[in-house]
Order: sequence, then C-alpha cells, then structure tokens
Amino acid sequence: MTLIVALLLALFLIRPGAGRLRTRIVTAIGLALGRQVDVSSVHMRLLPHPGFDLQNFVVHDDPAFSAEPVIRSQQVTADLRVSSLLRGRLDIARLSLSEPSLNLVRDREGRWNLENLLERAAQIPVAPTNKANTEARPGFPYIEADHGRINLKLQQEKKPYALMEADFALWQESENIWGMRLKAQPVRMDFNLTDTGTVSVNGSWQRAATLRQTPLQFTMQWAGAQLGQVSKLVSGKDKGWRGTVKLSATLSGTPADLIVETAASVQDFRRYDILGGGALQLAAQCTSHYSSVDHTVSNLFCHAPVGSGTVSVNGNIAGVFSSHTYDLALIAKQVPIQSLTALARHAKKDIPDDLLASGRLDANVKVRRTGEGFAEWDGVGESLGVRIGSKLAKTEIVVDRIPFQVSQNIEPARRDARRMFPPPEPQLEIGPFNLALGRPSPSVVRGSISRSEYSFLVSGDAQFQRLLQTARTVGFRAPQATADGIARVDLQIAGGWSGFTAPQVTGRVQLQALRAEVRGLNAPVEISSASLLLAPENVQVQNLTASLAGSAWHGSLLLPRHCASPDGCPLNFDLHADQIAVDELNRLLNPHPRKQPWYRFLSTSTQSASPYLLTLRVAGKLTVDRVAIQNLVATRVSVQVALDNGQLRLSNLRGDLLGGKHIGEWTADFTVKPPDYSGTGTLQPVDLRQLAEAMHDGWVTGTAFANYRASASGIDAAELLSSAKANVRVEVRDGLFPHIALAEGNEPLRIHRLVGNFVLRDGRFEIQQGKLETAGGIYQLSGTASLTRTLDLKLVRDGAPGFNITGPLTEPRVAPVKAQETRAALKP
Repeated sequence: MTLIVALLLALFLIRPGAGRLRTRIVTAIGLALGRQVDVSSVHMRLLPHPGFDLQNFVVHDDPAFSAEPVIRSQQVTADLRVSSLLRGRLDIARLSLSEPSLNLVRDREGRWNLENLLERAAQIPVAPTNKANTEARPGFPYIEADHGRINLKLQQEKKPYALMEADFALWQESENIWGMRLKAQPVRMDFNLTDTGTVSVNGSWQRAATLRQTPLQFTMQWAGAQLGQVSKLVSGKDKGWRGTVKLSATLSGTPADLIVETAASVQDFRRYDILGGGALQLAAQCTSHYSSVDHTVSNLFCHAPVGSGTVSVNGNIAGVFSSHTYDLALIAKQVPIQSLTALARHAKKDIPDDLLASGRLDANVKVRRTGEGFAEWDGVGESLGVRIGSKLAKTEIVVDRIPFQVSQNIEPARRDARRMFPPPEPQLEIGPFNLALGRPSPSVVRGSISRSEYSFLVSGDAQFQRLLQTARTVGFRAPQATADGIARVDLQIAGGWSGFTAPQVTGRVQLQALRAEVRGLNAPVEISSASLLLAPENVQVQNLTASLAGSAWHGSLLLPRHCASPDGCPLNFDLHADQIAVDELNRLLNPHPRKQPWYRFLSTSTQSASPYLLTLRVAGKLTVDRVAIQNLVATRVSVQVALDNGQLRLSNLRGDLLGGKHIGEWTADFTVKPPDYSGTGTLQPVDLRQLAEAMHDGWVTGTAFANYRASASGIDAAELLSSAKANVRVEVRDGLFPHIALAEGNEPLRIHRLVGNFVLRDGRFEIQQGKLETAGGIYQLSGTASLTRTLDLKLVRDGAPGFNITGPLTEPRVAPVKAQETRAALKP
C-alpha cells in the first residue's frame, strides 16, 4: 500500500510530457481499433481515480465506408487500473464518453463499418473487464457513453433516422463473452417527434474467428411509442392512426444462422378522429431464421389470434437488402366477422357503436417475387353466414356467402416485359353477391380493393328507406330522411385510403312512388318519379314528377355536394306547377294557419332563432299555370327566385292578371322583425270588370294601366295592411261606375279617362293630381278611399257645380257642391 501511494505521488510530481503521453494514447487506441485516432489534448488526473481526460476524441472511419468519423466525442474520461501502474504500463479500467456521436454505415454489399472493429476486438487476447488484480494481461475496459447520438448512413446517403439520448455500455463478461446494453429514443432529424418511445437493447456475444460465426444472444424492446409518431418516423407522414406500440425481439444463434423471435402489439388502436368503441388490441408474434451469408429469412411464421380464429403468414424471403425475392402465404382461418367489425369501428367513422355481427372468414393468399420481377398475388377466400345488425341504424344485413379473390390480372403478353412496365396493383376482388334491400329481387354488390383505393358497385332494386339504413350501418353518411318508396340503383362507391377521405358515391337512382316528409312542411311530398344523377360535385334531380299542396310539380333540381352547411352551397331549380293556392300554401307551411300566414316559416321567432329556410341558398326559375290569392287569379306566371340567408328576391315576375300583363320585381327581408317587403311593377292593360268580380261587386268597368312602388312589414295580414305604403300611378280609359250617378235620374257615371296618383298610407289611398274626363266636362278628382272600401271623394270643375262622393263603395252617396265651394276647391 505504501508503494502505491509513493508511486501516485511520483506521478503527480513528475508527470510525463503531455505531447508524448497524447501520442502514446492515440497510437495505442489506433492500433487496437485499426483506425486513425485523433485527440486534441490529454490531461492527467489523480482524483477521484487516476486517469486521463481526452479532449475532442475522434475515431476516423474506414475510407471504404465513409469520410466522416465513426465516433466523435468532445470529452472522454479514461480511468486507469492502479495495479497496472505497478507493472509499468497504462491499463484502462473504464472509458466514459460524454455526448458522443456514432455513425453506423452500411456499404453496397451489406457490410457494416463496425464489423471489422468487433472482429478485431475478438482477436485481442485481453482479460475480462472484472479481472483479478493478479491477472497479468490487460483487461478489457468498461466502455460507457451517455446522452449520445447514433446516426445511420446507407452508402453515401445519410438517413434522417437517429437514436438520441443514447446511453450505451460495453464490457467483457468472461474470457470469451462480451456484453452490451443500449437505451435510446428513436427520432427523425427532419421532424420534431416527441412520443417515439424508448428502444432498449441488451445482449452478449462470444469470441469467434469471424463475425458471422459469433454466437450471440440479444433481446430488444421498443416501448411507449405512439402509433402516429411511429408512422411519421418510418414514412415521414402521420398516417392518422393512434395507439401505444410495443415491439420486442429475441435474437439467438450466429449471424449466419440466427433465430429471430418477435412480438408486436398496439394497445387502444383507433383512428385519430374516432373516440369510444372500447379498447382494441392488435397483436402478432413471429419466428424465423436469418442468415447474414446470403441475407435470407427462412421458416418465417407469423401468427395473430383474431377472436376464435387466426391469421398467419409463412414463407421465405431472400435478398433482404437487395433483390427482395420472397414466397409468402397468408392464411385466415375461422376469423369471426364480429372481430373484423370491431376493427372497422375503430378504423372507419360513422359506424354505429352497437353494431353486432356474426359469421366467419377464411382465406388463402400467396405472393411471390422472383429475380428482378414484380410481385405476383394469387388467392381466394370467402365469408360465410354474414349477419350484421344495428338497432341504431334500424336494420340488419344478411348475406349467406361473400366470395373474394386476390389477383393482378397480368396479361400473358406483358409477363416478359414486366421489367419495363410494372403490372397493375394487386386487387382484392369481392363478390358478386346478393344483398336484400327490401324488394322481391335483391341488389347485386361487387367491389375491388387495392393498396391505394377501393371501389364497390351496387345495382338493382331497393326500398329507399332500407337503402339508407344499410348505408348508415356500414358507415356511410346517408341523410336522415323520413322517406320511403322504390329505388332502382346503379351506384359506385369509391375512394382512396390516403388521408381518410370520405367515399364518393356516384351513379344513378330512379325513384318511384316515393313519399317523403320534409322539415317545415305539414304534408308529405309525393314523388311519382324522378331520376337522380349523382356526380362528384353535385346531385341532379331530373324528370321530377311530384305533388305537393294540391299541386302537380315537374322540373329539375341541382344540389351541390360536400357542403359543411346549407348556407355554403346554393340549390338551383327549374320547376313548373300547375297551380298554387295561397290558402293551400299557408296550410302546408303553417301548423296553425289561422294564427300565422304562410311566410312565417321564413321569419325569425321566439321559438326558433334560426328557421331552416333562413339558412338556405336557393336560386332558379319557377313557372305556374295558375296562382290563386283568395279571389284574385293570375295565370302563366313566371319568376326568377333567389333566396340567400333570409333575403328573398323575385325578379322578372311576370303573369297574366285581370286580363292584362304584370311585370315586376319584389324583395323580402326575413332576417328582421317583422319582415320587410318591397316591390315595383306595372300592370297593363287591366280589365277592371274582372277586378270588380274578384271583389264580388260590379262597381267598375273599363281598362286600366298602372305603375306602382310599394312596401310593407309584418307577419300577418293586419300588420301588413296597417304598415303598407304605396305610390300608384293609375290611368283608366272608357270606364263606368255603375253605383255612381252625379244627378238623380241620370245614368251611371261614365268616363273617357281618369288619371291620378294614388298614395297609400295608414290604410287609405289619397288621390293626388286626379283628373276625371266625362262627356259633361273635365273634373279635378281628390279625396281618399280606404282599404275597407269607404269613399270620401270630391269632383270639382271651374264654372260648374261639383260633387262629394262618400260612403261605402257598394252604395256611395253623391251630393252636389255649390259653385262657391267649387271655386274654393280649385284654388291652389
């Protein structure tokens, strides 16, 4: 002991030269590794253990692999064995690397840059790490590294994959056995990944002449990783799947004949936007033999239990790192349909949570690839006794047998040219099989699935409601329509797997005898027939024949698809009705027609802050043979209609009214309380006899021309009439007022021409600038006429008696006016 203390004191007082010591250490490590080694400086220390501190430690790689260093560390600590100092040599007991960077490189032949280092270490006659003090041979040091980084490089391409925060240790357990352990986090340097879990490796290997003959035993585990982060780590993109990944592997044997046992599981597997449905675990185990001599995997057998059935893969793979030649078989035995349904519930949105299924699936599929050709797929399978039901979707699907096969349909003429022209993707061809949809004859379903897309064809007769229920059962967003009838379908359901895009339904549907309840209507729509053309961007309703509110409707509709809300997409139409009666329309749209008018369904109320039609955007043309507003009837009516978020515009409103023609523009604002209405238009020439008949009193005849501008607000007739304002310019020609005679015994008042401005306010028309031309002279006309048919009129002319006309329209009273009063009335 005294000798050791004296020796340490001597080393402290008489230190060897720094340059000579650095050269000696660099040379010793370089000879041991067979690589060029650089160290910028070496510092000797005595406490807490005698040793050296190496700065900027670099081990260069074999130029055949890479020009970058294989190992780089800013600081390396080397602890010496004190007993070796007594023998006059430097024996390192522990070598600690702080934050090192290690580059793993594989060349074109599949060899790694560390293979020569491991083989060289096995040939050096050193003692175990924990050797006895009496052992004369130098001991293998305990090598450790913390917070390191391990990079991957294939040939000259540096991959973005790396292991970060790597803690590594290497030691020699016994005379011929080495041990190691590694714990690190896998990352990609081009992405910011946080939940990739931890990789742990523990193993040992024995001394051998070559690396391929080295007996080894390794266990590896990758735990705590999230599936979405793993998919982004591997492929560079989050595939949208969630779950906790656990992978484990055991390697035993020699690299030339290695037994590989692996197990993989995903806990709580689901799609990123699907919650609930219970926890689902996916698990599989594999065994195989691997040979580094020819890089082959033989006797591969993978097994995954699925309920009471199994899915297995077996076969061989050659040229793992080069040609990828393989011969594999996938076998499914007695796989329960219920298990597949549970998987679908976690992978496909909108599948009912209460979906129950029975039946089984069997399949046998083979895939082969030889030489430099392409993979060839072949196989068949079937599902038997399939029964899928949901109380939420109110339906049950029953299919006795669903056959399927896997193929590529490679034409014989193209087999010899496959190196130039890749074959089509392998397809899983499903069906055809019959699917009962509520009609005497079933529909026929067939489909195909590839790695990138899928497509199903459905054709045949269906009960409309059963068709919608079946669609919802299998996860399609079918409308919740209260409708039933007969549908003849010829549909394609297709889509891609990337990005979880919703399936696209296209094709034709022929509707017959369909009865549908529509929100906001108090009577169903009866559709005799209609053709639906489902295009990618819209739905065209053609040859529509329907009845509603006692009217027969014909025409077409154009409905946009893929709209998040009704106000985001306009509905276009071109409709024709044989007749529209406002009273019938009122009863159709109002649950209490006596309390509310028909237009109430468009306006806001305390019960519903946002009525359905306030959210719509509608535009199109409407033509009607006959429109009845009480006793007023218009024929050959046409109008351009635009409804946009509660703003209604009726443009080019034309029709035959009272024997004449009407042309006008009207707008309505249903977003305010009460709703506002305004319009302008012309009437010419109007038969006043028809107006009198509509009022059930023959009080006038003649021909009239009118221009009007009107406005009103309200939600019932009383409010509309009380708020109505209008300015009407009227001209009447060759008229007769049968109830008015200017003198007793005279004939009824006959006029050649009447003109004037009729201004409506407060429920009364005020006549301004009125002029009445008769055979007896020209009169100035003034006064009022109320909407309740009460008259207060005055006829005056210069130099002649005038007249006051008062009382009800049906029995007016005529009183003469003195000449003096007449002159007073004529004064401005």
